[in-house]
Amino acid sequence: MKNCLITLNQSPPFLHFLPVFPIASFLFSPMKTPRNPPSFLVFFSISLLFSLTFLLGIALLTFLHSHHYHPPCSVFPPSSPLDDVEAPRLSRSAMVPLPAHGDTGANISEVEREFWRQPDGDGYRPCLEFGIGYRRASARISKERRRFLVVVAAGGLNQQRNQIADAVVIARILEAALVVPILQVNLIWGDESEFSDIFDAEHFKRTLQADIRVVSTIPSTHLFGRQSIRSKIPKDITPQWIHARFFNQLSRDGLLVLKGLDSKLTKNLPSDLQKLKCKVAFHALRFAAPIHELGNQLAKRMWIEGPYIALHLRLEKDVWVRTGCLTGLGPEYDDVITKVRESQPEFLTGTLNMSYAQRRLAGLCPLNALEMARLLKALGAPRTTRIYNAGGEPFGGSKALQPLIAEFPNLVTKEMLARDGELSPFANKSSALAAIDYIVSLSSDVFVPSHGGNMGRALQGHRAYVGHRKYIKPNKRAMLPFFEDASVSDAEFSTIMRELHSKSQGQPELRNFRIDRDVIAYPVPECMCKHHISFF
Repeated sequence: MKNCLITLNQSPPFLHFLPVFPIASFLFSPMKTPRNPPSFLVFFSISLLFSLTFLLGIALLTFLHSHHYHPPCSVFPPSSPLDDVEAPRLSRSAMVPLPAHGDTGANISEVEREFWRQPDGDGYRPCLEFGIGYRRASARISKERRRFLVVVAAGGLNQQRNQIADAVVIARILEAALVVPILQVNLIWGDESEFSDIFDAEHFKRTLQADIRVVSTIPSTHLFGRQSIRSKIPKDITPQWIHARFFNQLSRDGLLVLKGLDSKLTKNLPSDLQKLKCKVAFHALRFAAPIHELGNQLAKRMWIEGPYIALHLRLEKDVWVRTGCLTGLGPEYDDVITKVRESQPEFLTGTLNMSYAQRRLAGLCPLNALEMARLLKALGAPRTTRIYNAGGEPFGGSKALQPLIAEFPNLVTKEMLARDGELSPFANKSSALAAIDYIVSLSSDVFVPSHGGNMGRALQGHRAYVGHRKYIKPNKRAMLPFFEDASVSDAEFSTIMRELHSKSQGQPELRNFRIDRDVIAYPVPECMCKHHISFF
């Protein structure tokens, strides 16, 4: 049955054809009755009317059957438990941003107006309509009480979000109940937060109750039985591989523990499983109430002053170590990074045989504060713009941010926005602080990441899902040569930057089954389609 929320109630298709038939005019147009008609004419007319009505009825039934016409949703109530009745609940469960400001007034230049203009979403809206086979299986899988899956999610906040989404998909593939995921202690930040400290666990369970069964703890009947722990999982595993490798084992033992899931599940899943990932990422993983409330308060404090930019500046010490890049702060700071990198070469994630200059021109280095300032200025960001810095503590402290503050003095952080004591409950809890940054960034009019990463990809997909909010992805490989060319004037530089980024503003971008594109970052077309009625 069609989803009533996102299908327009249209007239039956045959009504559009009736006016072209004489019979239609006869049946549907008012006609004056002749005075004192002959009895034989009355009998003949009635007989003809009944005959024509009968024939027309047969024709219409044949037409409807051949065209699979569905009556308007408001006419017939759902008659099957398989009908999609989740849409009203899903439309309320998504984490949505504050509205974009739109036109910012008459006292700005056309370039500035263009900077704030939101991209054309081309009519795409969320559509999580699962197939009939998926929904039939849900009645059984969502009540599973014999097989249980435990997943340990590692890394930072957005790495954990990705692994939790994959865990739900794997539980579905294995037809297992999922124990609320365990968040591994973050060795870099020392964060010992549990799932319920970061996410709303009850909301997580409720949102997924039609897809899988989620339980808070392992049942006592499974605690002392045989347990299988798997941490060495190959990359790009498929549903077929998962089922063949673990299903019989899980059915025998009743409990399976998976670790090290980061980026192991294939990006090219069947359509229903892609929709399930979107359902987890954009609906089920709502932040815990204290985080959600403070994040919204800080977002409102930014929003009330007018349109704002959120930057995800990757200037932390570990980022410079891992990327093999120079900080731009001078030899004193670069020497510190080099020594750490040499003592811990396993941290380097880039290609070993590339020099810093090669890495930078290949787009593998984060933009530093000076480069970000030049880019924003060239794209038309007004100097008075309020900018929210969603990055962590930069290596080099205030010196690292000085070039950006010189061009855009209204740079703020959550520490500056928060009032006395508001951030105290989240001290030394990096995941909670990252979640607050996520919420404020989601509501920004423009979001710009300085260097890819999990948060950048998560916000790219989330901003697309809630209406294609502006997301400028710096084209580092194409633009950096112009940063080095002193012969290019400021006006030419601005024109070049706007042209280079004209098609990377957050417009709908199809995933197109590319092996490196996750549906959470590219929700079109599996999780979004063109509707006349908004999902939200």
